[in-house]
Amino acid sequence: MWTRSYGKAAILALCAIAIISTGCKHPPAAQAPAPAAPPPPAPALPTVTLQASSTMIQKGEQATLTWSSTNATALAIAPDVGSVAPEGTTAVTPQDSVTYTITATGPGGSATANARITVSVPAPPPPAVVGPSIDELFAQQVQDAYFDLDKADLRQDARTALTNTAKFLSDHPEVKVVIEGHCDERGSTEYNLVLGDRRAAAVKQFLVSLGITADRLNTVSYGKEKPFCTDHDESCWQQNRRGHFVMAK
Repeated sequence: MWTRSYGKAAILALCAIAIISTGCKHPPAAQAPAPAAPPPPAPALPTVTLQASSTMIQKGEQATLTWSSTNATALAIAPDVGSVAPEGTTAVTPQDSVTYTITATGPGGSATANARITVSVPAPPPPAVVGPSIDELFAQQVQDAYFDLDKADLRQDARTALTNTAKFLSDHPEVKVVIEGHCDERGSTEYNLVLGDRRAAAVKQFLVSLGITADRLNTVSYGKEKPFCTDHDESCWQQNRRGHFVMAK
């Protein structure tokens, strides 16, 4: 009887121990999650340089642009050049002072660089000094020879005037002239035509004696038909008694 009671008590004790042991056991600890993979590195920023072989040129001259870059997928130079390789050179001929800008772009962003070229414009030449025309010089320097009434011989004042005329003709060998013989209104038309011819011939002969070749001197007589003055007095008549010069065309 004791033995049965003892056995039952032993079983109960074992069950109690098992229950107590089960109730005090801690649950297994949760494992920490695996660390996340690091993010990929950010793309590198582009870099770019730009240089000009000459920073100052004369208008019409060339300069060379040189550039290089890193981490760039597209490059362009403004103004006027456009897209370029990651590095290289190009010749430019700016007409005015200009700043060239290169822009490099890539996955990491963009970068720029500048190069300034100053174009100097030569000072314009001084305006040419325009002298008098040959017609103006002719009018200023060629002098007529005046004659006495009914005379065809040269007076001293006529010789002086013709000497000045000869100098002009010597200085301008391209000029040829017509020597007109003129008379005043007195006397017949026929007489004055002959007298005018003698006067023109006397002027030509004197110029030839001063070294002017005869082929540059033609003569014609107008007698009294083309007066320079139409008054009827000695002052006017003297103006009409002359050997007059006209430039041959």
